[in-house]
Amino acid sequence: MRMLINVPETVVADALRGMAASHPELTVDVENRVVVRRDAPVAGKVALVSGGGSGHEPLHAGFVGPGMLSAACPGEVFTSPVPDQMVRAAAAVDSGEGVLFVVKNYTGDVLNFEMAAELADEEGLRIEQVLVDDDVAVTDSLYTAGRRGTGATLFVEKIAGAAAEEGAPLDRVAAVARRVNESSRSFGVALSSVTTPAKGSPTFDLPAGELELGIGIHGEPGRERRAMMTSGEIADFAVDAVLDDLRPNGPVLALVNGMGGTPLLELYGFGAEVHRVLRERGVVVARTLVGNYVTSLDMAGCSVTLCQVDEELLRLWDAPVETPALRWGR
Repeated sequence: MRMLINVPETVVADALRGMAASHPELTVDVENRVVVRRDAPVAGKVALVSGGGSGHEPLHAGFVGPGMLSAACPGEVFTSPVPDQMVRAAAAVDSGEGVLFVVKNYTGDVLNFEMAAELADEEGLRIEQVLVDDDVAVTDSLYTAGRRGTGATLFVEKIAGAAAEEGAPLDRVAAVARRVNESSRSFGVALSSVTTPAKGSPTFDLPAGELELGIGIHGEPGRERRAMMTSGEIADFAVDAVLDDLRPNGPVLALVNGMGGTPLLELYGFGAEVHRVLRERGVVVARTLVGNYVTSLDMAGCSVTLCQVDEELLRLWDAPVETPALRWGR
């Protein structure tokens, strides 16, 4: 096993210690697995809390900061955080204006966030929840009832986070988050398997010279396997799968996302092909983000997420943000 770790049992704690040392603007509770923006709670502001299994970095802890999340709860690798983490995070960031839980559609996350919302309500916290389910590749997967939550999580957290930063009330922030999710679709492709620290070897078999179309961010099966395709052929397939479902009638945000093991040289080349396909299909791209943002440890591959935007959503996307992984305008 060639991994830059000490032992598998301490991978998440070690990463959190490193985050604490590198980002003094965050408060990192290593023992309780909660990452909070240091100035929280912010008076008069709705708080956003998200979380999920580790291994998808920078999602979610890398998106904590002004203009995005108030707190994040990292679970063990590919394992949901527990309700106590979520309640602790909500209590730490609540200013009295309420807390929005952003939940990716995976069974463990959904159940634990629902339980956390009930516990938080008993403690007098006002909670709203938004479910992200943007993946068009498959429904009812190994981890999910319905569509999986993937790249649109970034769009939801950024745009709803900007609305909260402007002082929008909880119901308005939740409505914006739901509108972003409803306007977003994603499709992922794996060029290699993923290796978890606990297993130390690939979690599924993907023979040399093949790729998996529609892969999930935990290595869940996709739609089909094919012989290796060119970047342009992959872009044709992935973008068409998204457009067939989304059918945008206005400009879009485009996320060209790496799965963790694909270098930027390849991602930018793939991004050029994504733009080509969208141009050929008559879709206007308002903004593009390229990089490793919603990952699957060391998996080689990519995903495409499109979100149809109007003037309000585009303004909120462009609003200032300052997190470890996403920052502009400040």
